[in-house]
Amino acid sequence: MKEVSRAAQTAFVARIAILLFAVGATDAGAAGSAGDYDSLVALFDTLLQSRRAPVVDGVPDYSPATIRARRESVDRLRADHDAIDVGAWPLSQRVDHMLVGAQLNAADFELRVVRPWARDPGLAVDLVRRTAYADVSSAAADLARVRDRLATVPRILDAARGWLTAASGELAGMAARQLSMSDGVNQGEPRRAVPPAGVIGWYQDLLGRARVDAPELVPAVEAALAAVRGYHTWLADNQAAMDAPAWVGLDDYDWYLRNVLLMPFTADDLQTIATRELNRTRTFLAIERYRNRDLPEITVSATAEEHAARVEAAEAHIRDFMTRNELVSIPEGLPERFETDAFWIVREGGKRHFWEEITYRDPLNNHIHASIPGHRFDALVQRMNDNPIRSRYRDGVRAEGWAFYIEEMFLQAGMLDERPRAKELFYIAQLKRAARVPAELAMQTGEIDLAQAIDYLVEQVPLMEPDLARYDLEIYLRRPTYGMNYIMGKVQLEELLSARALQLGDEFDLGEFHDAFLAAGPIPISLIRWEMTGLDDNVPEL
Repeated sequence: MKEVSRAAQTAFVARIAILLFAVGATDAGAAGSAGDYDSLVALFDTLLQSRRAPVVDGVPDYSPATIRARRESVDRLRADHDAIDVGAWPLSQRVDHMLVGAQLNAADFELRVVRPWARDPGLAVDLVRRTAYADVSSAAADLARVRDRLATVPRILDAARGWLTAASGELAGMAARQLSMSDGVNQGEPRRAVPPAGVIGWYQDLLGRARVDAPELVPAVEAALAAVRGYHTWLADNQAAMDAPAWVGLDDYDWYLRNVLLMPFTADDLQTIATRELNRTRTFLAIERYRNRDLPEITVSATAEEHAARVEAAEAHIRDFMTRNELVSIPEGLPERFETDAFWIVREGGKRHFWEEITYRDPLNNHIHASIPGHRFDALVQRMNDNPIRSRYRDGVRAEGWAFYIEEMFLQAGMLDERPRAKELFYIAQLKRAARVPAELAMQTGEIDLAQAIDYLVEQVPLMEPDLARYDLEIYLRRPTYGMNYIMGKVQLEELLSARALQLGDEFDLGEFHDAFLAAGPIPISLIRWEMTGLDDNVPEL
């Protein structure tokens, strides 16, 4: 990286591709035949298509016949995948072959274990939620499309009653709460000074807007609102009989870690590592607080304008520190400014959720993680990847691991040397990510329920409150393993950095390492490690 000017960003992708295989990680052997590799890509195309439920009259088809057909399709694709001889393929293509195998395992896990259409009443809520956010007031509003979407709402919610053959009462309670109450976080919702009360509240909001701006939609909105209310009533009436567990169990959890996420860890390993991270981070927080004991506390932003100014200053600081210290290349074509995840809102009684408590004090931590060079930056860089498999692959451990790793990387690199009180916020955010792991594991083994997990997070993490705790933990109960992505992704990335620094010695360059890591694509870190270092000891046998 140092031999290439930062002004020469147009060569970004080509340069980091060269860096990726520069030392000790060049492919051995000739490239696989174009036909064989093209067959792998075609197989991946078919797999992605097969994982999308067919839609009939606007309603996803989760009938037993369709699920059987999906099962048969996955089995056929697995046989075709396993029949491909990759022995003479270069390493990069063998990695792609493993990626397709992991996605076949993901499809198997969905059909065999998670089965959201049968177990999770929240799936139907997810399918109808965003329709209520429709814009019906602007000149550009497509009212015909909104009407069509509204017409599907009663059909989806009626069909869901038939899908839910093995429903979980705990997941049903979560779905009912989402329908009737604001989650207090409002991520992904249109901005309102007073957020509506759940999905039902948003349909009431749409009805009020339609009466003013699009009266012709009122009957369709009223029908959709009645259907949503009816589904809420149906859940309340039937929840007691929904006796399937919300959790998946340790054996399936471990299987997913190894065969889908391609991680060299078990759930027991996760528990040990997360406990160590909790203790380590709480220790650093205590030391930092003691060090800063005579300094004034950071004041919370008092206005939207002050918050916006702090966000703008945080991004300028990040970009300056990145480029001045050559830590991550910024390719051409990226926006000059990224949005923030924590928009300004004044809630009743001055209430704030966890990330508002953090970002209204100092937006730096959240902006690094969610915007630059975290998720938004990462996603735009990945659009430059033209690999036909990796460009469509999304590994949560890799995504969250990178976004979490760079928080502490910047802290250790000196970004916060002049902001000692902000260091405390970074450690609090780290505590939050570490505490998620034991909470998720205990939920997924049935040791505790959602309410107990919420209490645990509130106890463990300063500034934590029930709304944000619930928002996160509901995701981790519905999507097994996602809560551990942050800690375990960071741990794997640190292990990779350590191995690469040991290989290169004085030639190791942190910025080149970061660029090469991003260039490898959003794939499991065990495979990035194999490509970058030549070490395959963390690559599971599928």
